[in-house]
Amino acid sequence: MNKDHVKGTMDQAKGSVKQAVGKAVGNERLQAEGAADKTAGAVEKKVGDVKDAAKTLTKKP
Repeated sequence: MNKDHVKGTMDQAKGSVKQAVGKAVGNERLQAEGAADKTAGAVEKKVGDVKDAAKTLTKKP
């Protein structure tokens, strides 16, 4: 796990909260921001996965 995984997870959590609050209060803009944050978090986690895979492949046995 690296900093990209952690940041991605935090962004996804933040997005979920924003989306839920936006839905609860009827704020479509807040819902959209939450969905965008969740997507950005998922992308950030994938970046972390790629970095981990690259690090694993470049390690000498």
